Amino acid sequence: MHNNNKELTLSAPLSGPVLTLAKVPDPVFASGAMGDGIAIDPLNDTLHSPCAGVVVHVARTGHAVTLRADNGAELLLHLGLDTVELQGEGFSMLVKEGARVSNGQPLLRYDLDKVAQQCKSLVSLMILTNSQDFQARPITLKSVKVGDPLLHIIRRQGSGAQAEVELSGEERVGHVRVAHRGGLHARPAALIRQTAQGFKSTSQLHFDGKSATCNSLIGLMGLAIGEQDDVQVTCQGPDAEAALQALLIALSTALAEDSHAAAPPPMNRHHREAEAGVLHGACAAPGLVGGPLFRLSAISLPVDAGHHDPAQQLQALDAALSVVRSEIDHTLSQAKKHRNTDEEAIFAAHLALLEDPALLDAAQASIEQGTAATHAWSQSIEAQCEVLQQLGSPLLAERANDLRDLKQRVLRALLGEAWHYDVPAGAIVAAHELTPSDLLQLSQQGVTGLCMAEGGATSHVAILARGKGLPCLVALGAALLDQEQGQAVVLDAEGGRLELVPTNERLAEVHQAQLDHQQRRALQQSQAHTPALTRDGVHIEVAANVASSAEAADALANGADGVGLLRTEFLFVDRHTAPDEQEQSLAYQAVLDAMGDKPVIIRTIDVGGDKQLDYLPLPVEANPVLGLRGIRLAQLRPEILDQQLRALLHTRPLSRCRILLPMVTEVDELLHIRQRLDALCIELGVSERPELGVMIEVPAAALLAEQLAEHADFLSIGTNDLSQYTLAMDRDHAGLASRVDAMHPALLRLIAQTCAGAAVHDRWVGVCGALASDPLATPVLIGLGVSELSVSPVQIGEIKDRVRHLDAAQCRRISHDLLKLSSAGAVRHACHQHWPLS
Repeated sequence: MHNNNKELTLSAPLSGPVLTLAKVPDPVFASGAMGDGIAIDPLNDTLHSPCAGVVVHVARTGHAVTLRADNGAELLLHLGLDTVELQGEGFSMLVKEGARVSNGQPLLRYDLDKVAQQCKSLVSLMILTNSQDFQARPITLKSVKVGDPLLHIIRRQGSGAQAEVELSGEERVGHVRVAHRGGLHARPAALIRQTAQGFKSTSQLHFDGKSATCNSLIGLMGLAIGEQDDVQVTCQGPDAEAALQALLIALSTALAEDSHAAAPPPMNRHHREAEAGVLHGACAAPGLVGGPLFRLSAISLPVDAGHHDPAQQLQALDAALSVVRSEIDHTLSQAKKHRNTDEEAIFAAHLALLEDPALLDAAQASIEQGTAATHAWSQSIEAQCEVLQQLGSPLLAERANDLRDLKQRVLRALLGEAWHYDVPAGAIVAAHELTPSDLLQLSQQGVTGLCMAEGGATSHVAILARGKGLPCLVALGAALLDQEQGQAVVLDAEGGRLELVPTNERLAEVHQAQLDHQQRRALQQSQAHTPALTRDGVHIEVAANVASSAEAADALANGADGVGLLRTEFLFVDRHTAPDEQEQSLAYQAVLDAMGDKPVIIRTIDVGGDKQLDYLPLPVEANPVLGLRGIRLAQLRPEILDQQLRALLHTRPLSRCRILLPMVTEVDELLHIRQRLDALCIELGVSERPELGVMIEVPAAALLAEQLAEHADFLSIGTNDLSQYTLAMDRDHAGLASRVDAMHPALLRLIAQTCAGAAVHDRWVGVCGALASDPLATPVLIGLGVSELSVSPVQIGEIKDRVRHLDAAQCRRISHDLLKLSSAGAVRHACHQHWPLS
C-alpha cells in the first residue's frame, strides 16, 4: 500500500523556460479546462518521467502520455501544441501502456527540428488531470533542466468525502455540470451571483466537500470549480424552486467565447534561447541602469495604532467606496460607448467585487473593533487574495490581481494625496502598467528606471518618463511580474532588454557607465546655453516641447533655443467649461515671458482621438484616431479655434509667437485658416502677422509638403502620429509598441520628401515628435534637411552635444543611403555603425 496522502514533488520532464498555463497559446490549456499544471518551452529532444508511477495511457500518435503517480495523481504529459496533427511523424514512444516507470526515465523522443517546423508551438504541458482531488503548486517559474524540482502535488482537503446536505423545509436541491470555459472564474461567478440576487431565497453551491453562498463572488471563485465539474446547488426560501432553475440554467450555459483567452504566440524560439534570463520590450525612454527590481503592488500604510471611532471609519470607507464605484461606472460607460465588451465584463466583475459581502463584512468587523478603515480594507482584500492564490490555479491567481487593483483604488480614495509607494531610491520599478500620477510620484522618490508588462512606447507615461530622464521599457510581457522582489537587474532601455541575472562584473560595468554618464551630462549642461553648430558650421536650433509656463522656464534654464511645441490642450482638459479668451491669452503670454527673447511655437487645440473634452461632446466614432481630430475639429466647431486665434493675437511681441496647425491633410485647410487669421488681425487692428506653420503628422501632408510650404511659414513633423498613420499600427497597442518605430525607412522617406518640398520654397523644417529626442536619430534628421529639433527640456544639453560632434555633409551623404534599407532595425544598426553613441 502506498501512502495516498503524502506530498509528491514532480521533477522537470524537459529542459527549458517554464511558463504558467495562463501563458500557453492555446485557450483550452490556458483556461485550466484540462486541469492544473505547468508548461515548458523545450530545448532538448527527450521527455522524461516526472516521478515514479504507471503508464495508464499512450496517445495513438505518440505525442502524449498519461501517468498515474503512486499517490493517485494522474499526469498528462503533452509534447507541443496541436502535435496530434503530425500523426506520429517525428515521435518515438519509449514505453508501453501498463508499464511501471521510475523518476527520470525517458518516455518519448522526438525530432526537435522536424516537429518545431510542423507544429503550432513546441510549448509542452504537464497537466494534473484529476485536479479535483489534487492541487499543483509551482516550485519555480525560471528555466529548468530535466530532473529539477518543478511542482508540488498536494491532496486536497476533504477530497473524496461527499458533502452531506441536510434538506429542510423549503430547500430545493439540484445537480448540474458547469459549462463555463475555465470554470467559475470572476466573470462567470459574477453572473451566478447576479442570478442569485434576483431571488429572495438564499442559494449555495457545493463542490468537492466545500460550500459557498452564491452571494459572495470570492466564495464562489474559492470553490475552484472547473469547466465540466459537477456541482450541487441548494436554494432555501420562498422562491427556492425558481431560484434553483435559474441557477441551473446560468451554470450550464457558457458565456460567449472568451475572446481574450488565447495567449499570444511565444517569441521566436531561437531568439529566446540565445537570451536566457533576458526579457525583451520596447524602449519608451532611453538609458542604461542597474539596481534592485521592485514590483509595485501595494500602497504601504503606516502602522495602525488602533482605537479609531468605528462610526467615523465606516463613513470614510463608504465614501471611498462610492468614489471608486463612480470611477468604475465611468470606465464602464466608456467601455459600453466604445463597444469594448472585454473591458466591460472585467469592470462589471470589479463592481461586483466592490459589493462582495465577504470583503465588506470582514472590513466592517475589523472597523468595529477599532481598526482604521485603510487597514481594515487592506487586510480584508489580502485575506481573500491569499485564498485565491492557495488554490494553485493561474486563472484564479490572476483574479487576485483584480482585487489588488481595487485595494489600491479604495486606499487612494481613503488616503487622498497622502499615500506614497514604498520603493527605495535607486530601485528599478516593475508594474503591469503605470499611470501618469504613479510616474510623478515615483520620480520624486528617486527611482532609477521603470518597466511595464504592457504599455506603448509613445504613451503619456512614456513622454513623462523621457521628460524626467527616467529609462523606461514597456511591453515586456507578463513574465515581468513573476520576478522576485529586490533582485538585482540591468535595464538597457535602448537595447530593449531587461537582464534578470546580471553577473557582478556586469553590474559594476553598468554602475561605472552610470557615473560616466552623469559626468558627461554635467559637461553637456555646462555647454547647453551655447548654439549647436555641426563641425562644418551648420546651425541646428534645439528647442523644447512644453505644456505650461513653468515647463517653459525650466526649458530656458536648460538651454533651449525656443519652444518648438506648446501643447495648448493643458488649458482645455480636466474642466467643465472651455477657458475664455482672456484666460488663454494670459497663459500664452506667460509662456512667451518665460522664454526671454526666444521664439515660441504654439499648437492650436488638438483634441479628439484619445483626448476627449467633457464640454465638447463629439459624436461617438468607431475609430476616433481616424476621426474628428486636430484641425478637423476646428472646422466642425470654428468658434473654438476663433477664440484661440484671438487669444494668440493678443500676445506680445507677435514676432516671437508662431502658430502651428495640427492634423492638416490638404492645402485648403491651411488657406482657410490663413484667411481667418487675416480677418481677425484686421478686426483687432493688428498690423503684424504671426508666422503660421503646419504639422506634418499625416502621410498625405508629407506627400504634399511642397504645396503646403508654398503657403506656410514653416513645417513641423510630428513623428509619433506620422509613425502610427504610416505603419497602420496604434502607438498605444502593447503588442505592436516595439514595431511603431519612426526610424522605419518609410518614415525617413516621408521626412526626406517633406524637407525637399520645403526647400523649394525656402521654408525650414522642424521635428517635434519623440524621434527628435532620440540621439541615434539626430544625424539622420540633420542629413535629411531638418534644421530644428524640439525635445524634452532635460535632453537639450545632450542633443546639442550630439549635434556638435557631427559633420552635416557626411550626415547628408549617409542618410540618403539609409532610405534604401529594409527595416527600422537595419537603420538603427547602420546608425550605430556610422555615428556611435558615446
